[in-house]
Amino acid sequence: MSTQDVIKTYTDLTNQNVERMNALGELNLKIAEKVASRNMDVMNLVMEQGVRLMKLATEAKGYGELYKGQVEMTKELTEKLMAESKTNMALAGEIRDDFRGWFDAAVADAKESSTAVRNAVTA
Repeated sequence: MSTQDVIKTYTDLTNQNVERMNALGELNLKIAEKVASRNMDVMNLVMEQGVRLMKLATEAKGYGELYKGQVEMTKELTEKLMAESKTNMALAGEIRDDFRGWFDAAVADAKESSTAVRNAVTA
């Protein structure tokens, strides 16, 4: 194998590594967007509950009504947060699968690359 072939092999490997890193960056960005969206959903839920609590506090006709309303709101919020937690666990599974897919592809490319390097060096 000529020097130009070796240089071409290393150039190709470098380009593959850059592509791998770009794919990882895109994957991280996609995941960050999903996580940020989920966080905003939860924050909106909490803010909504805060507004409802303030409304309840101003409109309650006594401590008993306020207490009962708070208990009901707490129950609702807890149920909604549990549903959000389940959704987030499913999202964590998706993220794990996405990273595993990227990693498996990177390992397969690395195996091919090591063969190409071996062939370039020994030829």
